[in-house]
Amino acid sequence: MDELRFGDFVVVRRHGSVTELVLDRPKAMNAVSTDMARALTAACADLTADPATRVVVLTSTHPKAFCVGADLKERNSFTDQDLLRQRPVTRAAYTAVLDLPAPTLAAVHGFALGGGFEIALSCDLIVADPTAVVGLPEVSVGVIPGGGGTQLLPRRIGAARAAELIFTARRVPAVEAHALGLVDVLAEEGEDREQALALAARIAANSPVGLRAAKRALRLGHGLDLRAGLEVEDAAWRSVAFSGDRAEGVAAFNEKRTPDWPGE
Repeated sequence: MDELRFGDFVVVRRHGSVTELVLDRPKAMNAVSTDMARALTAACADLTADPATRVVVLTSTHPKAFCVGADLKERNSFTDQDLLRQRPVTRAAYTAVLDLPAPTLAAVHGFALGGGFEIALSCDLIVADPTAVVGLPEVSVGVIPGGGGTQLLPRRIGAARAAELIFTARRVPAVEAHALGLVDVLAEEGEDREQALALAARIAANSPVGLRAAKRALRLGHGLDLRAGLEVEDAAWRSVAFSGDRAEGVAAFNEKRTPDWPGE
């Protein structure tokens, strides 16, 4: 297993075609500091440029938290100018996760709050174990979700339900979160990482060209009217229709064998 560290707080581990992006700031429950945000952005840039990465899984080294959000201890010493300077750094980190071209899963246990839940929401699928507690409590400390939460949450669960959760700042336990659609898969306790990696391996068995195009169509088409969405889909189809992966997929099907995807 290859491992590469970005700064002090983010690790990339490669499991064949599945890449694990590890939040590794356990002393602070993975609170997102300025340095951690920069490391996350750098790690995502590396994964974006890596054609061998077919699926990404975000995990945590802390036994009781995925990520508790912004580092409020760091921010307590900030001037207004410090906060203003930090904003593009932290925003870039959340955007970097959101913009990963490969399918991306979050493996969540314990607390995933504020920016931590926004990191998970930036992924395509969220696997959680029964210890997970999720929420966007930013209004309780005088701000709003600023890592995509006000836009990503209603896209998952609808505007009114998202408003209720954001306005009340309440924390949602795993079983309710699963019922509401805040998380997609409820794993056995302590099995969120293993189940996310297993699901990622199933996904990674498919065409990398097809996976990235399908993700692009899903993301770009969401919220458009049907006709515009179908144009997005057609553009994505055209980007894969004449690829090596498409030729290999058809050949493997007819020859009754497992595809050997060229990834192009």
